[in-house]
Amino acid sequence: MASAALSSHVWPIVPPQAQIITNSKGCRREFACRPCFFISSRNPAHFLDPPPKSKKSGTGLLQVVAIIGDESSERRNGWSHLFNVEDPRGRTPPWRGRCFDVYQALEVARHDIQYCDWRARQDVLTIKLLHDKVVEVLNPLARDHKSVETLKGELADLQNDLTKAHEQVHISEARVACALDKLAEMEALVNDKLLKDNIPPQSEQFEDYLQASDVSVATPNGRRLEKRKPRKKRLNVSGPVEPYSANLKNFWYPVAFSADIKDDTMVPFDCFEEPWVMFRGKDGRAGCVQNTCAHRACPLHLGSVKDGRIQCPYHGWEYATNGVCEKMPSTTLLNVRIRSLPCVEQDGLIWVWPGNAIPDAPLPSLTPPSGFNIHAEIIMELPIEHGLLLDNLLDLAHAPFTHTTTFAKGWKVPSLVKFMSPVAGLEGNWDPYPIDMQFAPPCMVLSTIGISKPGQIQGKSTQSCSTHLHQLHVCMPSSRQKTRLLYRMSLDFAPILKYIPFMHLLWRHFADKVLNEDLRLVIGQQDRMIKGANVWNLPVSYDKLGIRYRIWRNAVEAGQNHLPFSKPWGVK
Repeated sequence: MASAALSSHVWPIVPPQAQIITNSKGCRREFACRPCFFISSRNPAHFLDPPPKSKKSGTGLLQVVAIIGDESSERRNGWSHLFNVEDPRGRTPPWRGRCFDVYQALEVARHDIQYCDWRARQDVLTIKLLHDKVVEVLNPLARDHKSVETLKGELADLQNDLTKAHEQVHISEARVACALDKLAEMEALVNDKLLKDNIPPQSEQFEDYLQASDVSVATPNGRRLEKRKPRKKRLNVSGPVEPYSANLKNFWYPVAFSADIKDDTMVPFDCFEEPWVMFRGKDGRAGCVQNTCAHRACPLHLGSVKDGRIQCPYHGWEYATNGVCEKMPSTTLLNVRIRSLPCVEQDGLIWVWPGNAIPDAPLPSLTPPSGFNIHAEIIMELPIEHGLLLDNLLDLAHAPFTHTTTFAKGWKVPSLVKFMSPVAGLEGNWDPYPIDMQFAPPCMVLSTIGISKPGQIQGKSTQSCSTHLHQLHVCMPSSRQKTRLLYRMSLDFAPILKYIPFMHLLWRHFADKVLNEDLRLVIGQQDRMIKGANVWNLPVSYDKLGIRYRIWRNAVEAGQNHLPFSKPWGVK
């Protein structure tokens, strides 16, 4: 339970006590001892104890001259309101000796900060009064009535007291800093508790990512939280990538563009850590077989395609698109077959089904919207796990910080970035950017960007823009640390660009440059994730779509019958 867990991190606060400090001249002044902050047992905060006794005088180490005379009070009238702050010691939160809810802990933290602010003001006031006294001692009119030795003695005492007062201010600053750190820690606990804002409340399987209290407490706005059932752990993506679940393989995956598969070409690729090769058969249909000869395990893609069969370069064995060996030169033909995958061609893409289940799921439509022309189709092999790449593509808030030399150059950093989405949807639009985005299971991201001209953002929504760019990203898992990325870019303007020679090289150069800006960061993420860091440690509001992808994927890998956010393709 959250409150029980919190009690291991927080100790109840004890109101500060007052002590009387007396200087060498017998003047008395009241100071407050340090407050007892709530302290994490894992990272205890150490504060200075009250000043030790002086061996010479037996009084406190901090000796302050009390300057509360009528003449100085007149000078203070101009700035004394800065120190007219109510002593918060009489308003200690009433939760001493009990387990704290996160909101109670926040209240305690705020009280500590109020005390530190009041204490710091008192210390600064002491310094100000001491400074005035120094000025008074050095005043020529005052010197006329005092001997040099008397002035030297008073000035030395004042300088010593001023130094001690400065030290007390530094202690107060340290207390304030520690209190702010503890307040941030409490706010982080509240953020964990409010992670449910990014998750459809009607979905029971999302309880693993919520954290709530088991007691009824008042929130800062006065609303009371009723008793809830204990929640389980929050979203955690850390450590080495586990072997892929068989359930994640039971989907159609695009692996190549149709234009890249000619009658005499082969396209080798890895899918879920297995080698495959694609080619066209005698009937012109694409086929996909294991990229390993049954004879001596030679890579078949090093050979050639002859009469609709792929020929091994080692001994000439030839295989059809269904994996059957139809020719064995120099020996008797045996009944030999290698593995093959179900393969279909749609929307200019070639899809395979790598799972063991019957491929009964319908293929989604990935054609560009009406009025768009395809200008670029690019394939890249990237050294990152496909989930991390999807996390990156589903996040637009990083653009003005990461893509400063490409498409986001000159973008202003908005005060707030939000992803507006239906409660149970995997699509929506970015605010304030005119960009619509959708995650299409199992590994596709589609986006439509409103632009006025290449490189510039226009309008508040895609509908308000006159021209648009449409993108398709397919993140096919090659292995646990490699991704095969298929990228397609379409425009609803400037169709002439499609016919300019070498234009595809320019698109490729730009795509490489944009992707490299992301890769240097995501590769670093992957390295730290493998070592144990949680790449989803503290989600915020603009992480909504990425969180939903992770929830969907976790449900698939867990074998849940009803997947979150599942609905027929094309249904909004």
